[in-house]
Amino acid sequence: MLVEQVSVIISICMMAFALSMDAFSVSLSIGMQNIRLKRIAVIGFLIGVLHVVLPFVGIVIGHYVSEKVTFITELTGGFILIVIGAHMFFSALQAKSYEAPPQQGWKLLIVAFFVSIDSFPAGLSIGFASFDTFLIITSFGICSMAMSWLGMLIGKKVHARTGKYSEMLGGVILHLIGLILVFH
Repeated sequence: MLVEQVSVIISICMMAFALSMDAFSVSLSIGMQNIRLKRIAVIGFLIGVLHVVLPFVGIVIGHYVSEKVTFITELTGGFILIVIGAHMFFSALQAKSYEAPPQQGWKLLIVAFFVSIDSFPAGLSIGFASFDTFLIITSFGICSMAMSWLGMLIGKKVHARTGKYSEMLGGVILHLIGLILVFH
């Protein structure tokens, strides 16, 4: 009994970590902008909240959705990240300032949503099992928020050392994540 509970908790933690890796990668590119610590806290919190809300919605309606939803959401999110990444890269080559992953407003909400959307199909699949919903969505949210903060703080350090080239690197990272999602 205890071994099963520990196994379930380890599985949930591993799933939360895996789902938070895309949040880490995107946050790394966001942190490569000139960003304040207060904004890092807000963005990480938003990504964490969406990593709670989306799997919860997925768990609630899990038995109504098929495997195709996973493919569609990953494909859509991948294409969006490809476009944002390419835009960041090519804008960094130009002398003018660029708009990269936003730090506030509706654009930030959209980026955070697409970073978090892969947790929705995970919630759908969890909806078939009888796991503790609160434990799962809390784990997803906390892990994603922490990984987002870590990514942005690392990106901030990289930006301080590399300047304009970190913006190009951030665009390349987003572009590669999008390609992986599309062609996975």
